[in-house]
Amino acid sequence: MMDLFSFGQEQTGGRLLADRMRPESLDEYIGQEHIVGKGKLLRRAIEADQVSSILLYGPPGCGKTTLAHIISKSTQGEFVRLNAVEASVKDVREVIERAQSNKALYGTKTILFLDEVHRFNSSRQDALLPAVEKGTIIFIGATTENPFHYVNGALISRSTLFQLEALTSEHSLLAMKRALADEQRGLGFMKLQADEDALQHIAAMANGDIRRALNALELAAMTTSPEPDGSVHITLEVAEESIRRPTVKADESTQYDVLSAFHKSIRGSSDAALFWFLYAVEKLGMDPMTFIRRLIAASSEDIGLANPQAMVQAVSALEAYRNNGWPEAKLNIAQAILFAVESPKSNAVVMAIDNAMNTMEELRSAEVPLHLRDAHYKGAVKLGHEGYQYPHNFPGHYVKQDYLPKEIARRVFYQATEQGNEAKIRHNQELRRKQ
Repeated sequence: MMDLFSFGQEQTGGRLLADRMRPESLDEYIGQEHIVGKGKLLRRAIEADQVSSILLYGPPGCGKTTLAHIISKSTQGEFVRLNAVEASVKDVREVIERAQSNKALYGTKTILFLDEVHRFNSSRQDALLPAVEKGTIIFIGATTENPFHYVNGALISRSTLFQLEALTSEHSLLAMKRALADEQRGLGFMKLQADEDALQHIAAMANGDIRRALNALELAAMTTSPEPDGSVHITLEVAEESIRRPTVKADESTQYDVLSAFHKSIRGSSDAALFWFLYAVEKLGMDPMTFIRRLIAASSEDIGLANPQAMVQAVSALEAYRNNGWPEAKLNIAQAILFAVESPKSNAVVMAIDNAMNTMEELRSAEVPLHLRDAHYKGAVKLGHEGYQYPHNFPGHYVKQDYLPKEIARRVFYQATEQGNEAKIRHNQELRRKQ
Protein backbone atom coordinates (compact mmCIF):
# COMPACT_ATOMS: atom_id res chain seq x y z
CA MET A 1 0.00 0.00 0.00
CA MET A 2 1.35 3.44 -0.98
CA ASP A 3 1.48 5.96 1.89
CA LEU A 4 0.61 9.61 1.48
CA PHE A 5 4.23 10.74 1.37
CA SER A 6 5.08 8.27 -1.40
CA PHE A 7 1.99 9.38 -3.28
CA GLY A 8 3.11 13.00 -2.99
CA GLN A 9 6.57 12.17 -4.27
CA GLU A 10 5.09 10.34 -7.24
CA GLN A 11 2.77 13.23 -8.08
CA THR A 12 5.51 15.86 -7.89
CA GLY A 13 8.42 14.03 -9.45
CA GLY A 14 10.38 14.20 -6.18
CA ARG A 15 10.83 17.98 -6.36
CA LEU A 16 10.21 20.07 -3.27
CA LEU A 17 7.16 22.31 -3.20
CA ALA A 18 9.28 25.48 -3.05
CA ASP A 19 11.05 24.48 -6.26
CA ARG A 20 7.85 23.50 -8.03
CA MET A 21 6.19 26.78 -7.09
CA ARG A 22 9.12 28.96 -8.17
CA PRO A 23 7.55 31.78 -10.27
CA GLU A 24 8.05 31.39 -14.01
CA SER A 25 6.83 34.87 -14.94
CA LEU A 26 6.47 38.34 -13.48
CA ASP A 27 2.75 37.75 -13.01
CA GLU A 28 3.59 34.94 -10.58
CA TYR A 29 6.36 36.86 -8.84
CA ILE A 30 5.51 37.92 -5.28
CA GLY A 31 6.62 41.25 -3.81
CA GLN A 32 9.02 43.99 -4.99
CA GLU A 33 6.24 45.94 -6.68
CA HIS A 34 8.41 49.06 -6.44
CA ILE A 35 10.74 47.67 -9.13
CA VAL A 36 8.67 45.09 -11.05
CA GLY A 37 5.17 46.46 -10.69
CA LYS A 38 3.17 47.42 -13.75
CA GLY A 39 4.99 50.07 -15.75
CA LYS A 40 8.18 49.98 -13.67
CA LEU A 41 11.55 50.20 -15.42
CA LEU A 42 12.82 46.70 -14.66
CA ARG A 43 9.53 45.08 -15.58
CA ARG A 44 9.46 46.88 -18.92
CA ALA A 45 13.07 45.85 -19.61
CA ILE A 46 12.36 42.19 -18.78
CA GLU A 47 9.18 42.06 -20.87
CA ALA A 48 10.99 43.65 -23.83
CA ASP A 49 14.05 41.38 -23.38
CA GLN A 50 16.18 44.50 -23.04
CA VAL A 51 17.74 43.94 -19.63
CA SER A 52 21.08 45.73 -19.22
CA SER A 53 23.68 45.05 -16.53
CA ILE A 54 22.05 45.23 -13.10
CA LEU A 55 22.80 44.60 -9.44
CA LEU A 56 20.08 43.08 -7.23
CA TYR A 57 20.66 43.95 -3.57
CA GLY A 58 18.48 42.75 -0.74
CA PRO A 59 18.20 40.44 2.28
CA PRO A 60 18.15 36.63 1.99
CA GLY A 61 14.88 35.20 0.71
CA CYS A 62 13.60 38.41 -0.91
CA GLY A 63 13.48 36.98 -4.46
CA LYS A 64 16.77 37.99 -6.11
CA THR A 65 17.50 34.53 -7.54
CA THR A 66 13.87 34.05 -8.54
CA LEU A 67 13.94 37.34 -10.42
CA ALA A 68 17.06 36.20 -12.27
CA HIS A 69 15.27 32.93 -13.08
CA ILE A 70 12.38 34.88 -14.60
CA ILE A 71 14.84 36.91 -16.68
CA SER A 72 16.36 33.64 -17.92
CA LYS A 73 12.91 32.51 -19.05
CA SER A 74 12.27 35.82 -20.81
CA THR A 75 15.47 36.26 -22.81
CA GLN A 76 16.23 35.01 -26.31
CA GLY A 77 19.95 35.00 -25.53
CA GLU A 78 22.08 32.56 -23.55
CA PHE A 79 21.67 32.72 -19.79
CA VAL A 80 24.58 31.49 -17.66
CA ARG A 81 24.48 31.17 -13.90
CA LEU A 82 27.57 31.07 -11.70
CA ASN A 83 27.85 31.09 -7.92
CA ALA A 84 30.60 33.37 -6.63
CA VAL A 85 31.46 30.91 -3.85
CA GLU A 86 32.48 28.26 -6.37
CA ALA A 87 33.32 30.16 -9.57
CA SER A 88 36.91 31.02 -10.48
CA VAL A 89 38.43 33.59 -12.82
CA LYS A 90 38.84 30.73 -15.30
CA ASP A 91 35.08 30.04 -15.20
CA VAL A 92 34.34 33.72 -15.84
CA ARG A 93 36.78 33.88 -18.76
CA GLU A 94 35.24 30.77 -20.33
CA VAL A 95 31.82 32.42 -20.20
CA ILE A 96 33.24 35.60 -21.74
CA GLU A 97 34.97 33.66 -24.55
CA ARG A 98 31.77 31.79 -25.34
CA ALA A 99 29.84 35.05 -25.27
CA GLN A 100 32.26 36.59 -27.75
CA SER A 101 31.81 33.63 -30.10
CA ASN A 102 28.02 33.70 -29.82
CA LYS A 103 27.92 37.41 -30.53
CA ALA A 104 30.33 37.19 -33.48
CA LEU A 105 28.85 34.06 -35.10
CA TYR A 106 25.15 34.31 -34.31
CA GLY A 107 24.61 37.86 -33.05
CA THR A 108 23.16 36.52 -29.79
CA LYS A 109 23.68 38.07 -26.39
CA THR A 110 24.84 36.37 -23.20
CA ILE A 111 23.52 37.17 -19.73
CA LEU A 112 25.77 36.15 -16.85
CA PHE A 113 24.03 35.84 -13.50
CA LEU A 114 26.52 35.86 -10.64
CA ASP A 115 24.88 34.88 -7.37
CA GLU A 116 26.44 36.10 -4.11
CA VAL A 117 28.67 38.51 -6.02
CA HIS A 118 29.97 39.90 -2.71
CA ARG A 119 31.95 36.65 -2.36
CA PHE A 120 33.93 37.57 -5.50
CA ASN A 121 37.15 39.31 -4.51
CA SER A 122 38.35 42.43 -6.30
CA SER A 123 40.61 40.61 -8.80
CA ARG A 124 37.83 38.27 -9.89
CA GLN A 125 35.44 41.20 -10.28
CA ASP A 126 38.09 42.95 -12.39
CA ALA A 127 38.02 40.01 -14.81
CA LEU A 128 34.38 40.85 -15.55
CA LEU A 129 34.82 44.55 -16.11
CA PRO A 130 36.17 44.67 -19.71
CA ALA A 131 33.42 42.34 -20.97
CA VAL A 132 30.74 44.42 -19.25
CA GLU A 133 32.20 47.66 -20.63
CA LYS A 134 32.29 46.31 -24.19
CA GLY A 135 28.82 44.78 -23.95
CA THR A 136 30.19 41.28 -24.49
CA ILE A 137 28.09 40.09 -21.59
CA ILE A 138 25.12 41.48 -19.72
CA PHE A 139 25.94 41.19 -16.06
CA ILE A 140 23.38 40.45 -13.34
CA GLY A 141 24.78 40.33 -9.83
CA ALA A 142 22.89 39.37 -6.68
CA THR A 143 24.10 40.22 -3.18
CA THR A 144 22.85 40.30 0.37
CA GLU A 145 25.67 42.65 1.36
CA ASN A 146 25.86 46.37 0.73
CA PRO A 147 27.30 46.55 -2.82
CA PHE A 148 29.10 49.80 -2.04
CA HIS A 149 31.16 47.83 0.48
CA TYR A 150 31.81 44.69 -1.57
CA VAL A 151 31.46 45.44 -5.28
CA ASN A 152 34.07 47.36 -7.27
CA GLY A 153 33.04 50.94 -7.93
CA ALA A 154 33.70 50.55 -11.66
CA LEU A 155 31.31 47.58 -11.82
CA ILE A 156 28.64 49.44 -9.84
CA SER A 157 28.91 52.47 -12.12
CA ARG A 158 28.27 50.28 -15.18
CA SER A 159 25.23 48.57 -13.64
CA THR A 160 21.81 49.73 -12.54
CA LEU A 161 21.30 49.04 -8.84
CA PHE A 162 17.92 47.71 -7.72
CA GLN A 163 17.33 47.37 -3.99
CA LEU A 164 14.87 44.64 -3.03
CA GLU A 165 12.97 44.83 0.22
CA ALA A 166 12.47 42.09 2.79
CA LEU A 167 9.30 40.11 2.18
CA THR A 168 6.61 39.98 4.86
CA SER A 169 4.42 37.31 6.41
CA GLU A 170 1.64 38.45 4.04
CA HIS A 171 3.82 37.50 1.08
CA SER A 172 4.45 34.05 2.60
CA LEU A 173 0.73 33.64 3.23
CA LEU A 174 -0.04 34.47 -0.41
CA ALA A 175 2.55 31.95 -1.63
CA MET A 176 1.10 29.19 0.55
CA LYS A 177 -2.45 29.82 -0.60
CA ARG A 178 -1.30 29.66 -4.20
CA ALA A 179 0.42 26.35 -3.49
CA LEU A 180 -2.73 24.95 -1.88
CA ALA A 181 -4.79 25.88 -4.93
CA ASP A 182 -2.35 24.80 -7.66
CA GLU A 183 -3.14 21.25 -8.80
CA GLN A 184 -0.21 20.96 -11.21
CA ARG A 185 2.75 22.30 -9.27
CA GLY A 186 1.36 22.77 -5.77
CA LEU A 187 -0.64 20.71 -3.29
CA GLY A 188 -3.99 21.10 -5.01
CA PHE A 189 -3.92 17.43 -6.03
CA MET A 190 -4.50 16.55 -2.35
CA LYS A 191 -7.70 16.72 -0.33
CA LEU A 192 -6.10 19.27 1.91
CA GLN A 193 -7.66 21.63 4.45
CA ALA A 194 -5.40 24.17 6.17
CA ASP A 195 -6.80 26.29 8.99
CA GLU A 196 -6.22 30.01 8.68
CA ASP A 197 -4.47 30.24 12.06
CA ALA A 198 -2.15 27.43 10.98
CA LEU A 199 -1.15 29.30 7.83
CA GLN A 200 -0.77 32.52 9.79
CA HIS A 201 1.58 30.78 12.23
CA ILE A 202 3.78 29.37 9.45
CA ALA A 203 3.89 32.75 7.73
CA ALA A 204 4.89 34.51 10.95
CA MET A 205 7.59 31.97 11.78
CA ALA A 206 9.00 32.08 8.24
CA ASN A 207 9.59 35.82 8.71
CA GLY A 208 9.19 36.65 5.02
CA ASP A 209 11.15 33.63 3.75
CA ILE A 210 8.75 32.09 1.21
CA ARG A 211 10.90 29.00 0.66
CA ARG A 212 10.86 28.25 4.39
CA ALA A 213 7.10 28.76 4.55
CA LEU A 214 6.46 26.40 1.62
CA ASN A 215 8.83 23.79 3.04
CA ALA A 216 6.94 23.89 6.35
CA LEU A 217 3.57 23.67 4.58
CA GLU A 218 4.73 20.66 2.57
CA LEU A 219 6.12 18.97 5.67
CA ALA A 220 2.81 19.49 7.46
CA ALA A 221 0.83 18.12 4.51
CA MET A 222 2.99 15.07 3.91
CA THR A 223 3.41 13.97 7.53
CA THR A 224 -0.15 14.43 8.80
CA SER A 225 -2.24 11.27 8.96
CA PRO A 226 -5.26 11.46 6.63
CA GLU A 227 -8.85 11.33 7.81
CA PRO A 228 -10.99 8.27 6.96
CA ASP A 229 -12.18 10.02 3.79
CA GLY A 230 -8.57 10.62 2.68
CA SER A 231 -8.50 14.31 3.52
CA VAL A 232 -5.65 15.94 5.41
CA HIS A 233 -6.33 18.62 8.01
CA ILE A 234 -3.52 21.04 8.93
CA THR A 235 -4.32 22.56 12.30
CA LEU A 236 -2.41 25.13 14.32
CA GLU A 237 -0.91 22.31 16.37
CA VAL A 238 0.37 20.60 13.22
CA ALA A 239 1.77 23.91 11.95
CA GLU A 240 3.59 24.52 15.22
CA GLU A 241 5.28 21.13 14.83
CA SER A 242 6.30 21.88 11.24
CA ILE A 243 8.14 25.15 11.87
CA ARG A 244 9.74 26.18 15.10
CA ARG A 245 11.40 29.56 15.45
CA PRO A 246 11.39 32.73 13.37
CA THR A 247 14.33 33.19 11.05
CA VAL A 248 16.49 36.13 12.08
CA LYS A 249 18.55 37.54 9.23
CA ALA A 250 21.92 38.62 10.59
CA ASP A 251 24.22 39.04 7.60
CA GLU A 252 27.08 41.52 7.84
CA SER A 253 25.18 44.39 6.25
CA THR A 254 22.31 43.87 8.70
CA GLN A 255 24.74 44.08 11.60
CA TYR A 256 26.21 47.33 10.26
CA ASP A 257 22.68 48.71 9.84
CA VAL A 258 21.68 47.77 13.40
CA LEU A 259 24.84 49.36 14.79
CA SER A 260 24.10 52.50 12.76
CA ALA A 261 20.51 52.57 14.07
CA PHE A 262 21.85 52.24 17.63
CA HIS A 263 24.24 55.18 17.28
CA LYS A 264 21.65 57.40 15.61
CA SER A 265 19.15 56.53 18.33
CA ILE A 266 21.61 57.68 21.00
CA ARG A 267 21.04 61.17 19.59
CA GLY A 268 17.29 61.08 20.06
CA SER A 269 15.55 58.08 21.64
CA SER A 270 16.25 56.12 24.81
CA ASP A 271 13.69 53.50 23.85
CA ALA A 272 15.16 52.93 20.38
CA ALA A 273 18.79 52.89 21.57
CA LEU A 274 17.98 50.30 24.22
CA PHE A 275 15.91 48.24 21.77
CA TRP A 276 18.58 48.09 19.05
CA PHE A 277 21.26 47.18 21.57
CA LEU A 278 19.24 44.31 23.08
CA TYR A 279 17.95 43.14 19.69
CA ALA A 280 21.49 42.97 18.32
CA VAL A 281 22.90 41.07 21.27
CA GLU A 282 19.97 38.81 22.19
CA LYS A 283 18.51 38.15 18.72
CA LEU A 284 21.40 38.55 16.31
CA GLY A 285 24.12 37.29 18.62
CA MET A 286 26.32 40.37 18.19
CA ASP A 287 29.11 41.13 20.65
CA PRO A 288 28.05 43.64 23.36
CA MET A 289 31.58 45.08 23.18
CA THR A 290 30.78 46.41 19.69
CA PHE A 291 28.03 48.58 21.14
CA ILE A 292 30.02 49.66 24.19
CA ARG A 293 32.80 50.90 21.89
CA ARG A 294 30.26 52.80 19.82
CA LEU A 295 28.76 54.26 23.01
CA ILE A 296 32.19 55.49 24.13
CA ALA A 297 32.70 57.11 20.73
CA ALA A 298 29.26 58.72 20.88
CA SER A 299 30.03 60.12 24.33
CA SER A 300 32.51 62.48 22.70
CA GLU A 301 31.00 62.72 19.22
CA ASP A 302 27.46 63.60 20.27
CA ILE A 303 27.66 64.68 23.93
CA GLY A 304 31.19 65.81 24.67
CA LEU A 305 31.63 68.50 27.30
CA ALA A 306 27.90 69.16 27.46
CA ASN A 307 27.95 66.26 29.93
CA PRO A 308 31.43 64.78 30.51
CA GLN A 309 29.93 62.15 32.81
CA ALA A 310 28.57 60.31 29.77
CA MET A 311 32.11 59.19 28.98
CA VAL A 312 32.60 58.08 32.58
CA GLN A 313 29.41 56.02 32.45
CA ALA A 314 30.39 54.44 29.13
CA VAL A 315 33.89 53.48 30.26
CA SER A 316 32.43 52.14 33.53
CA ALA A 317 30.08 49.95 31.48
CA LEU A 318 33.12 48.68 29.58
CA GLU A 319 34.84 47.71 32.82
CA ALA A 320 31.66 46.09 34.15
CA TYR A 321 31.38 43.97 31.00
CA ARG A 322 35.05 42.97 31.15
CA ASN A 323 34.77 42.01 34.81
CA ASN A 324 31.29 40.50 34.97
CA GLY A 325 30.56 39.36 31.43
CA TRP A 326 27.12 38.85 29.87
CA PRO A 327 24.31 38.91 30.95
CA GLU A 328 25.47 40.22 34.35
CA ALA A 329 26.65 43.52 32.84
CA LYS A 330 23.40 44.04 30.91
CA LEU A 331 22.10 46.49 33.52
CA ASN A 332 25.36 48.46 33.63
CA ILE A 333 25.46 48.85 29.85
CA ALA A 334 21.77 49.77 29.68
CA GLN A 335 22.33 52.41 32.38
CA ALA A 336 25.19 53.96 30.40
CA ILE A 337 23.11 53.96 27.21
CA LEU A 338 20.15 55.67 28.89
CA PHE A 339 22.44 58.19 30.58
CA ALA A 340 23.97 59.08 27.21
CA VAL A 341 20.64 59.49 25.42
CA GLU A 342 19.17 61.67 28.15
CA SER A 343 22.27 63.87 28.38
CA PRO A 344 22.38 67.31 26.73
CA LYS A 345 23.98 66.95 23.30
CA SER A 346 26.88 68.74 21.65
CA ASN A 347 29.06 67.97 18.62
CA ALA A 348 31.48 70.79 19.47
CA VAL A 349 34.34 68.31 20.00
CA VAL A 350 33.87 66.93 16.48
CA MET A 351 33.68 70.44 15.01
CA ALA A 352 36.82 71.50 16.91
CA ILE A 353 38.76 68.55 15.48
CA ASP A 354 37.49 69.27 11.97
CA ASN A 355 38.42 72.94 12.26
CA ALA A 356 41.91 72.12 13.53
CA MET A 357 42.49 69.48 10.85
CA ASN A 358 41.36 71.83 8.07
CA THR A 359 43.68 74.54 9.37
CA MET A 360 46.57 72.07 9.48
CA GLU A 361 46.00 71.38 5.79
CA GLU A 362 46.33 75.10 5.04
CA LEU A 363 49.74 75.41 6.69
CA ARG A 364 52.86 73.88 5.23
CA SER A 365 54.46 73.89 8.66
CA ALA A 366 53.80 75.42 12.07
CA GLU A 367 56.47 77.30 14.01
CA VAL A 368 56.14 77.19 17.79
CA PRO A 369 56.07 80.79 19.14
CA LEU A 370 59.33 81.65 20.96
CA HIS A 371 57.66 82.23 24.33
CA LEU A 372 56.13 78.71 24.23
CA ARG A 373 59.35 76.88 23.43
CA ASP A 374 61.26 74.78 25.93
CA ALA A 375 63.25 77.04 28.28
CA HIS A 376 64.53 74.43 30.73
CA TYR A 377 68.14 74.55 29.62
CA LYS A 378 71.05 76.96 29.81
CA GLY A 379 71.11 79.36 26.91
CA ALA A 380 67.38 79.30 26.20
CA VAL A 381 67.08 83.02 26.91
CA LYS A 382 69.87 83.79 24.44
CA LEU A 383 67.78 82.03 21.79
CA GLY A 384 64.82 84.22 22.66
CA HIS A 385 62.83 81.49 24.38
CA GLU A 386 61.30 83.82 26.95
CA GLY A 387 58.22 85.87 27.60
CA TYR A 388 55.84 83.11 28.66
CA GLN A 389 53.32 84.30 31.25
CA TYR A 390 52.31 81.75 33.87
CA PRO A 391 48.47 81.90 34.04
CA HIS A 392 48.27 80.90 37.71
CA ASN A 393 50.00 84.15 38.65
CA PHE A 394 47.08 86.17 37.27
CA PRO A 395 43.50 86.80 38.45
CA GLY A 396 41.17 83.98 37.48
CA HIS A 397 44.24 81.87 36.61
CA TYR A 398 44.15 83.22 33.07
CA VAL A 399 46.23 85.66 31.07
CA LYS A 400 45.76 86.59 27.44
CA GLN A 401 48.69 85.57 25.25
CA ASP A 402 49.25 83.82 21.94
CA TYR A 403 49.34 80.04 21.99
CA LEU A 404 48.95 79.29 18.28
CA PRO A 405 51.42 79.89 15.42
CA LYS A 406 51.37 83.56 14.44
CA GLU A 407 49.78 82.79 11.03
CA ILE A 408 46.65 81.51 12.74
CA ALA A 409 46.89 83.29 16.07
CA ARG A 410 43.22 84.34 16.08
CA ARG A 411 41.68 81.10 14.85
CA VAL A 412 38.90 79.51 16.94
CA PHE A 413 38.55 75.75 16.74
CA TYR A 414 36.46 74.86 19.78
CA GLN A 415 33.26 76.84 20.14
CA ALA A 416 31.26 75.62 23.11
CA THR A 417 27.50 75.34 22.69
CA GLU A 418 24.88 76.41 25.21
CA GLN A 419 24.04 72.80 25.99
CA GLY A 420 24.43 71.50 29.54
CA ASN A 421 27.87 71.97 31.06
CA GLU A 422 29.11 73.68 27.87
CA ALA A 423 27.02 76.72 28.70
CA LYS A 424 29.49 77.52 31.50
CA ILE A 425 32.43 76.90 29.17
CA ARG A 426 30.90 79.19 26.56
CA HIS A 427 30.48 81.91 29.17
CA ASN A 428 34.15 81.62 30.13
CA GLN A 429 35.18 81.72 26.47
CA GLU A 430 33.25 84.95 25.92
CA LEU A 431 34.78 86.58 29.01
CA ARG A 432 38.31 85.68 27.91
CA ARG A 433 37.78 87.01 24.40
CA LYS A 434 36.78 90.39 25.85
CA GLN A 435 40.08 90.75 27.69
